[in-house]
Amino acid sequence: MRIIDEIHAVVGTKGVLTGDDVRARPNHSWWQGQCKAMAIVRPASTEELSAVMRICHAHDQSVVPWGGLSGLVDGITCTSNDIVIALERMQAIEQLDDIAGVMTVQAGAIVQTVQDAAAAAGWLFAVDFGARGSAHIGGMIATNAGGNSVVRYGMAREQVLGLEAVLADGTIISSMNEMLKNNAGYDLKQLFIGSEGTLGIVTRAVLRLRPAPRTTQTAFVAVETFSSLLQVLRRLGTDLEGKLSAFEVMWNNHYHLLVQETQRHQAFLPTHHAFYALVEAQGADAESLEAQFTAVMAALLEEGHVVDAVIAQSGQQADQLWAMRDDVEGLVHCINPIAVFDISLPIRHMDSYINDLLTALEQQCPGTRLVCFGHMGDGNLHLGIGPAHDRHRIESIVYEHLVPLHGSVSAEHGIGLEKRAFLHCSRSPAEIALMRALKQALDPKNLLNPGKVLPPAEATA
Repeated sequence: MRIIDEIHAVVGTKGVLTGDDVRARPNHSWWQGQCKAMAIVRPASTEELSAVMRICHAHDQSVVPWGGLSGLVDGITCTSNDIVIALERMQAIEQLDDIAGVMTVQAGAIVQTVQDAAAAAGWLFAVDFGARGSAHIGGMIATNAGGNSVVRYGMAREQVLGLEAVLADGTIISSMNEMLKNNAGYDLKQLFIGSEGTLGIVTRAVLRLRPAPRTTQTAFVAVETFSSLLQVLRRLGTDLEGKLSAFEVMWNNHYHLLVQETQRHQAFLPTHHAFYALVEAQGADAESLEAQFTAVMAALLEEGHVVDAVIAQSGQQADQLWAMRDDVEGLVHCINPIAVFDISLPIRHMDSYINDLLTALEQQCPGTRLVCFGHMGDGNLHLGIGPAHDRHRIESIVYEHLVPLHGSVSAEHGIGLEKRAFLHCSRSPAEIALMRALKQALDPKNLLNPGKVLPPAEATA
């Protein structure tokens, strides 16, 4: 095939996979299906990718950018007419400034590798999530990933100082800024952060590091009312003086399933309480943080906002608590087929939203079960609903109930193919029109991850 021959001349033998090597890769989230692409192209540098994209542009060839394949919204899905661009050969950590706390990396670098390199230099790379061992920095940026520490450090966007990207026609946009302050015109990196590979392919990035905490305190608490849960969050945010790094909440339906029904995890607390929160604080001085953390917990217990609590006595015990929170595999095993949701909404509306959702599911999808957990400290909830025999109806119920609350159908996973039909639930017609204008300006041939994020024009006309 002529286009593959031209690309092969640029990237070499290691740079092109075809046939069984392509079909061995997945075509959907959760590593489902067989990749249908005509080839997987693996450039070794920004310049190689630029040359590849010039070839694709000349041939009107569509491409689907890939990271570590840990996304959950079918952003990687291909047709037989597509070429995959995989940056797995671009994994270098190019530079680490251990004075300024700045790291320059290639987009194929593994998130955990970046975390480890930062830690070795006495710094923290603050983005952290379950797929850290396989996710790529480029994919993290392309989806504006969130994770466990957003309540303190913010989303991936807040950790990116600059980046380099290749446009659909092969143009290299190198905006490798290293400064915290730079107001010289438009902040072009923001065009690519969270755009899911539809506006350009990120190839390198300048990452902001944070001072590494020297000590961590972790607690698991039980709360009986949502109003008390709000008070717990507020008090921790205030009394810990900015040291709160995670506030993960489990509704009873989540904790009871994983501990009582399936016994997949140790019962650190009785299973009859309404809410459970996994709380983490990080600081520089172990003795002072422990005293501060213990005092806040004691006050919350005395005031009745917390009805029971356990403070982790070791790193191993803290890991056990986090394993329970992260056990999505357990939910999939227990509720099959399951529909998993990643939503955000104002914290004050969460309780009424979940109660209304339970009522609507009972009326419209009898026999389904809902479990709820998530990063409540930053307004993000994850829902598991099943058995999801009528997935579209369940999706409609979940997303339409967000509209009057001005919530989002995607808190941290992106839109991909899975959620594009519901983008209008979170974005106005004017916003979607502006998104289309940006896509048309940067990719007029619609070659970059076509069909992702934006619904077909007729669907929103």
